[in-house]
Amino acid sequence: MPAVPPARLKHLALASLCTASALALTACGPVGQAAGEGSKPASESGPYPGLSGPEVLNKAITTTKKATSVRLRFATTTADGPVRGDLAVDTKGDCAGTIHLGTEGTTELVKTGDTVYLRFDEKMLRSQTDGSSEAETQAALDMLLGKWVQDKADGEDAKDLAQFCDLDSYLEGFEAEDTVAERAGESTVDGTPTVVLKESYRGEKATAHVAAKGTPHLLRFQVTGGAEPIDMTFSEFDKPVPVKKPAKKDIVDLG
Repeated sequence: MPAVPPARLKHLALASLCTASALALTACGPVGQAAGEGSKPASESGPYPGLSGPEVLNKAITTTKKATSVRLRFATTTADGPVRGDLAVDTKGDCAGTIHLGTEGTTELVKTGDTVYLRFDEKMLRSQTDGSSEAETQAALDMLLGKWVQDKADGEDAKDLAQFCDLDSYLEGFEAEDTVAERAGESTVDGTPTVVLKESYRGEKATAHVAAKGTPHLLRFQVTGGAEPIDMTFSEFDKPVPVKKPAKKDIVDLG
């Protein structure tokens, strides 16, 4: 059986991380660049009265980047296929959640301190034993299905997946320098009222949702029309990440 996580899994993970962490690189077109004649005048009514589209978005970016932890849900399409994730991440590098990699399957991920725990579903394990005999595949399933694999965060087999636990990598691309965002009405994200802001650049369209009440966090960001569309939702700001070390009996020692 190949090392866990296998090379292909690491490749997919790294590809999706690059996409996720560079969403403002994807949005580098829209966000922060002049893409036309400028934004609409400041709103005289509704949430954030007196603030223009860029002022609302820049306020949200500044506030969101100060968060010490966030729950992040994202969906994107890479050259290797669709990737989805649902992770709680903090600035210490701890995280917990799941990553769905295209047709490969699902990986559960827990990182606490410098240790990473990974658990693979049957689809993932079978996809990584493709070409093996049925006996070899069954042996891998018997050993790993329902169990956790433990590794160092900087270990060769885990370091790419561990990068999903870097909160800064998801937020660093956002810069509070927008000049062209336009208000596009109001909406909701998971029941929370939002102000909608939109921009277009070179065939791509970016949409941001900013909380209309309370702390002006960025709650959702979407890019459509490009080669790698992405949809990211942010919630549970500054809440403890629910990391829990698996029970010893549920950990497989691959050494």
